Amino acid sequence: MAPLGPFEPRPRIAIAVSGGADSLACALLAATWATARDGGAVGLVVDHALRPDSAAEARLTAERLRSRGIEAHILTVATLPPGPALAERARIARYALLEAACAERGLLHLLLGHHAADQAETIALRLLRRSGPAGLAGMAALSEHRTVRLLRPLLTIPPACLRATLRAAGQAWIDDPSNHNQTATRNRLRLLRADADGAGPATAASLQAAAWRATGRAAAERETATHLGQTLRIHPAGYALLPPEPPPPAALAALLRALTGAPYPPPAAAIAAWCARPRPATLAGIRILRAGRLAPGDWLLVREAAAMEPDRLCRPGVTWDNRHRVLAAPAGLTIGPLGPQAATLRHLSPLPAAILQTLPALRCAGRLFAVPQLGYCEGDGIERIRIVFDPVHPAAGAPFFASAAGDLHRGFAECAPATYLS
Repeated sequence: MAPLGPFEPRPRIAIAVSGGADSLACALLAATWATARDGGAVGLVVDHALRPDSAAEARLTAERLRSRGIEAHILTVATLPPGPALAERARIARYALLEAACAERGLLHLLLGHHAADQAETIALRLLRRSGPAGLAGMAALSEHRTVRLLRPLLTIPPACLRATLRAAGQAWIDDPSNHNQTATRNRLRLLRADADGAGPATAASLQAAAWRATGRAAAERETATHLGQTLRIHPAGYALLPPEPPPPAALAALLRALTGAPYPPPAAAIAAWCARPRPATLAGIRILRAGRLAPGDWLLVREAAAMEPDRLCRPGVTWDNRHRVLAAPAGLTIGPLGPQAATLRHLSPLPAAILQTLPALRCAGRLFAVPQLGYCEGDGIERIRIVFDPVHPAAGAPFFASAAGDLHRGFAECAPATYLS
């Protein structure tokens, strides 16, 4: 845990617990760590409701945590419709629930039980998907999100050590039958790797290669942040201005991801092609055009109107179009793009129509009520509205953070369970 700090003097931490050996061991270890510092741990048990036994397993897991003196809460995912990418949709729903639960309870740190074998499998999956150097750095040991820090303190620990730790503590766990479903690519890779303990030479080699790539990824992300900090202007209305000379492809990719709120960077080939020959274009949900009188000679990057999220219910906490977060708003309104109604408000701003049409607008029963970025509101309720440009992924956040190579060697060498639990 030491490299993943800083932590408050009496840390309260959350642990995502599925009930399997890995997350349950993580919970017991984390609770021991927090208690030794006059803090505490909270187990968050997610029930995806995808199997008949899932609710009972979630209750059993919560009971096991409480029997160890660990506060536990069960979070149930709303029904996920069957269809393609079910595992990915379940993962997204799970993380949304976990982050919301942490925010509600004022928990800043969320621990995940991913271990050395999980890291090796993730790298293999990304190789199959032809991931670039950034993806092949594997999972980060520390990820800074808007309201919570995701920590993976066990990435260098073989799963056999975690199971041994639970046995030494006399703690049973649940074996998820979905882990043996050979229709899942990850499960087939696990079988082919033939390293159930996660302590073999191939696993160690994968983690060492990931550690080397992680060093390069962190350095590249620092360079990107430096370049954007020196050249970029992002406006609170959600558009950006770039100087005439094209930025490095990595910087442009990071900027486009922030301006669209997309979960992943745009295709590298398209980014490289534009940087090689800058021109007006629509790229990954962003229009790139000359800024004109707004900033002569510069490039204007603004959200593509056709790609924006449609109107949705407006309430505090909602993030519309993955970019504009509602802090305060009257009840009964919707939020969506201003669109063609921008023409009626041109007198309020010198911004070009390409920008005005993308501004977040509040409506009541379909009638335009307010456009906060323009200071427009029907009546005198503008002071009750606060909407900020706060993309899900910043253009330049904290650089990639991986477990140190030294931790890798210690993780494989020190598998004595008695050293983990008091």
